[in-house]
Amino acid sequence: MKVYRIAGKKYAGDISGSGAALFGGRWNRKGSPVLYTGENIEIALLEIVVHTPPAIVPALDILTLEIPDDSISEIEIKELPDNWSNYPAPSILAEIAEEWINSNRSIALKVPSSVIHSSKNYILNCRHPKYHRVKIIEHKEFRFDQRLIK
Repeated sequence: MKVYRIAGKKYAGDISGSGAALFGGRWNRKGSPVLYTGENIEIALLEIVVHTPPAIVPALDILTLEIPDDSISEIEIKELPDNWSNYPAPSILAEIAEEWINSNRSIALKVPSSVIHSSKNYILNCRHPKYHRVKIIEHKEFRFDQRLIK
């Protein structure tokens, strides 16, 4: 399955999860290396836009990644607390994901996007013993209409 990641040029090619490990996020605690990806280019871009002040949106690259279809777990909205999409994220989400990370059940966790609830993000467990099966199939410069961030 293909998933997409948009990131600043400096970090786009790094799929180690080190950035998420440094800061933590909606679906991981500080110290846990995961890679946040989207099911399509549009949700990957929206996830960047909502987390970055418009004045500092960097030059961006896009990665197309291939993840194994046989190593995806899923969390559906109905399994989450009512406040799951709040900002800042409720800590229970990182707790749920930490249990998944530590279990090594799958390489990817399919979760609803807090930006567009019907869209999906894929959280990749960079510590999974079979993470080497995740492949970068394309890495290129990403351009978009700057009116989107004005």
